[in-house]
Amino acid sequence: MNLRDEIRWAAGHVLRSRVRRRALFAAGPRDAIALARFLCAVVPSARRSLRRIELRAERIPDGPLRREALSSVGSKAYHAAGACILATFLPRKARRHYIEIVTPLESIYDYLDNLCDRHEAVPVDAYPVLHRAIADALDPDAPLRPYYTLGPAGDDGGYLQGLVCETRDAIARFPEYRRLVPIFREAAELYAELQTFKHYPKDRREAACIAWWERHRDRFGDLTWWEFASAAGSQFQVYAPLYAAFCGDLPQIAATHDAYFPNVSALHVLLDYFIDQSEDREHDELNFIACYASSDRFLARAGVLARRARARFAHLARPHVHEFVLRVMSLFYLTHPKVYEQGLDGEARALVEALARPGTAP
Repeated sequence: MNLRDEIRWAAGHVLRSRVRRRALFAAGPRDAIALARFLCAVVPSARRSLRRIELRAERIPDGPLRREALSSVGSKAYHAAGACILATFLPRKARRHYIEIVTPLESIYDYLDNLCDRHEAVPVDAYPVLHRAIADALDPDAPLRPYYTLGPAGDDGGYLQGLVCETRDAIARFPEYRRLVPIFREAAELYAELQTFKHYPKDRREAACIAWWERHRDRFGDLTWWEFASAAGSQFQVYAPLYAAFCGDLPQIAATHDAYFPNVSALHVLLDYFIDQSEDREHDELNFIACYASSDRFLARAGVLARRARARFAHLARPHVHEFVLRVMSLFYLTHPKVYEQGLDGEARALVEALARPGTAP
């Protein structure tokens, strides 16, 4: 199923479900207008950008690298569209520029994730070296480095470095990008650490993640170790501050980051793990949903994370924008075809209701 079909399929199922439809249009006609703009303006633009990236991936000389690049563009196109959702609320020129940054950047995330998950010849030591590509993409002033030094072997025809350069060139066209670099630097560092630790051998990966969380416990002690790890694995702590900067809300860049990280970020990745449960069991990969004592416990914690996020949204300049993003992000994960393939629709509907439920953040 290609990106257009996935989005159309999900939108159709959202609109046919009373629970999902009520959650989607919680703010009335304004949400309907925003959804139409997202589907008719943002998604096609992201799809065109992805198609250009896919054409470059098709020219990768090395077979295994080409396979993972094409798989990351094809099977994770859903990610790229979702990553661009905040562009919905930007004027046309700014929207195009935002998408020009986010689409190649999201492609780097997804390509590296595929290499670590699926490529047979990526040693553990290579994970942090490969993920330097994200840090370099997010800092136009950083020197470019070789990313395959420790593996995997093979010629990617300049594919990864090309995505890095495309992203940083687009960021450099934004006059205030240096205000964003410190936030981006931390996001890239945490993401690289997560990807390294969670891909350790089975007998080491959980202990490594727990030890990593212990080092950050003073700051994130109200999260479990797997919720902290999930938050580190999101890209929203990059995309949301970038949106604030594009809106000219420069004094609110830090507040916007804090509104999304760790609560929205953790929820984002936990929902991704929710729909990947069967696939992760098949490949014996670490899935953070399995860390909860029960599905009811995950349901309760998901509601807590959503309420905490909304409490922070209230202090931002455009709370309705961030409310919309939270709802649509949650709904599109919880209406993904994988939900129905795994018989998870009952749990998904309960999650939709829990995430939409108002309440005081604990």
